[in-house]
Amino acid sequence: MAERRHLSYNVQREILDEEAVEEMAEKSDTKTSLCQKVKTSMRCSGPRMKSCFLSSVPVVSWLPRYSFRDNALGDLISGMSVGIMQLPQGMAYALLASVPAVYGLFSSFYPVLVYFIFGTSKHISVGTYAVMSVMIGGVTERLAPDSNFMSWDNVTNSSVVDINLRDAERVRVAVAVTFLSGIFQILLGLVQFGFVVTYLSDPLVRGYTTGAAIHVIVSQLKYTFGINPKRHSGPLALIYTVLELCYLIPDTNTGTLVVSVVAIVGLIAAKELNTYLGKKLPVPIPVELIAVIIATVVSWQVKLEETYGVDVVGVIPSGLQPPVLPTFSLFSEVIGDAFALSVVGYGIAISLGRIFALKYGYKVDSNQELIALGLSNSVGGLFQCFAVSCSMSRSLVQESTGGKTQVAGALSALVILIITLWIGRLFEDLPKAVLAAIIFVNLHGMMKQFMDIRALWKSNKIDMVIWVVTFILTVLLNPDLGLAAAIAFSMLTVIFRTQLPKYSLLGKLHETDIYMPLEDYGQVKQVPGVLIFRSSATLYFANAEMYQEALGEKSGIDITKCLAAKKKLEAKRKRHEKKIAKKAKKELKKNGGVMDVEPNKTEDVAVIEMDDEPDPSLPRFIVLDLSPVNFLDTVGVKTLRNIRKDYGEIGIEVVLAGCQSGVVDNLQTGGFFNDKVTKSCLFVSVHDAVLHCQSAIVQRQKDTLATYF
Repeated sequence: MAERRHLSYNVQREILDEEAVEEMAEKSDTKTSLCQKVKTSMRCSGPRMKSCFLSSVPVVSWLPRYSFRDNALGDLISGMSVGIMQLPQGMAYALLASVPAVYGLFSSFYPVLVYFIFGTSKHISVGTYAVMSVMIGGVTERLAPDSNFMSWDNVTNSSVVDINLRDAERVRVAVAVTFLSGIFQILLGLVQFGFVVTYLSDPLVRGYTTGAAIHVIVSQLKYTFGINPKRHSGPLALIYTVLELCYLIPDTNTGTLVVSVVAIVGLIAAKELNTYLGKKLPVPIPVELIAVIIATVVSWQVKLEETYGVDVVGVIPSGLQPPVLPTFSLFSEVIGDAFALSVVGYGIAISLGRIFALKYGYKVDSNQELIALGLSNSVGGLFQCFAVSCSMSRSLVQESTGGKTQVAGALSALVILIITLWIGRLFEDLPKAVLAAIIFVNLHGMMKQFMDIRALWKSNKIDMVIWVVTFILTVLLNPDLGLAAAIAFSMLTVIFRTQLPKYSLLGKLHETDIYMPLEDYGQVKQVPGVLIFRSSATLYFANAEMYQEALGEKSGIDITKCLAAKKKLEAKRKRHEKKIAKKAKKELKKNGGVMDVEPNKTEDVAVIEMDDEPDPSLPRFIVLDLSPVNFLDTVGVKTLRNIRKDYGEIGIEVVLAGCQSGVVDNLQTGGFFNDKVTKSCLFVSVHDAVLHCQSAIVQRQKDTLATYF
């Protein structure tokens, strides 16, 4: 442990209240009006237009300065590695979105290129993501269920699903919700609404992604067992799905189950080997691609679909799709899902982007990221892609393999383009069970997030509660409803924390100007005649009443009782004075207008004495430490005004200390000051306030002594 350095300092200055500080600092009363701010923001100039263009299209600013010698090799290896990962993941996550596998390849190409142009993060890998895909799958299966596409098969004399019509409608739904979510993100970015991610705390995001991972796992069990449960929607849908899966397990397709088990075991073993050899290999082994190739070859040779009834990917058309406008009539049905997708996708992307930006020392523009993701989704929607975000696993591969700029992402998109144009058709015999196995294995990182509960229990129990409640809400409700409920709960915890702050009486540390809670430290002493009160939270309408009650409880002063006793005593004095006046009037009338005054005459009348001096057991001053307060609403200002008035009536002067400039402005606009109450009752620090109070107490003692001598 480093040795403590004993340094001292000494500052000589006067006691400063708010009036003195404003005079010394020459506070300016001029404020920029809203009209002036709007005019300034709308003012156009050459440099400003250039700056706006460069910030809106970041690739223009950094690509001309791209260093081939320093970055090209790393970006090339990284782009190829991520592109190879995109192939199986894109096809697998298309299953989650309940659309044909080829649309997963489209979603790994168009949005990535758009983000390359407009994004600001150098390391995140934009593309298909499990949580986003399962949210889209919930929408597509809700609006285009199998029951809407049943037709009668004369050969088998049974109802069958028209898969082509169903898939076409589901693609239209996925495109509509994707396009609309992109529009939401663009609009939020244009109005500088990037701060919306602040409502997605890290425990909330991790609890949500873990809960969404459970939805992902359950949604893929049908491919693992080769069964076809009904689609359930609404609250508790996941529970109903699990119950039906359990009911249908006896109908498991043995061939599909064997393929699933072999794929899962092989992927886990290969990934463990990859981890073990990670430091020795320049590039990670493309485990998923190898698994896809092997599974496709085996399925083609053994004829798994014809012989064992194993469900395969099916037709993968070559080439790219022409742009198509989304079905606008669907917007009204998917608007809520689209907004949830826009928030979740942005929250995940900006969280991961900031981690890499902090690690490598560059800045990620939160509002530009919103616009970049919005353009990726809206443009992608025109080319029949489904909503994307960034994947942690691919981003880590992109970083670890030497990727240093967005060029790596563009190269990965080119790899997908080559696969889509010429190689995609080779994977038509790939069993869907293998894609489900890839999803299961890729979710192991999210499953490790259950360890957060133990860590949060030790560090912050409220964050742990947020994590657990978010997870439960996400599992029990749909991911979109779960997210809304989790955000609401998280905000409620903030309100509860401000409603239940820690209230403390402060004492002075010997021979310092430091004031600390009396109950927490043994070497701090209360200042004689001065009571210092602090709340750990800001003061506003939700806790104003509790603030007053806590002040009375901590000080031991029942202000209501004291005021009632004073009013009762004053009323008694007034009655006595009225009685004496009435008796004098009667005496005057009896003596014919002449007052009979006998100096030595005594009357058996009680004398009511009103002591102007306060109770010696009460403090002479109360200092309210407002340094934790960052704003005051009208209720908070009224509360402080009432406290000062009520305690002043029983002879205790209340002063405020540590007010921030914004709080002083709130007091000013809230009507706290008047002819009798000026800014001289506000002090820049608790120590200034205490010195003022001690000086006033000494002066009162001198004045009292002077009256006796």
